[in-house]
Amino acid sequence: MAKDIENPCVSLCQLNSEMCVSCGRSREEIRKWRGMKRPEKMAAVQKATARLKAFSKKKSKGQG
Repeated sequence: MAKDIENPCVSLCQLNSEMCVSCGRSREEIRKWRGMKRPEKMAAVQKATARLKAFSKKKSKGQG
């Protein structure tokens, strides 16, 4: 059996609109995580990573 996808939660939940700025997941992804199948979790983690990168770039541009 394939290894389960680790939950990206870092236990610092900070929701900014519809996204957690700590793990990058949407409210919906956080809510549905336990019931997701492996491919869904993989996709959620990839989307979360992309969101965090975009958020970091946006945040750093605003400060510079």
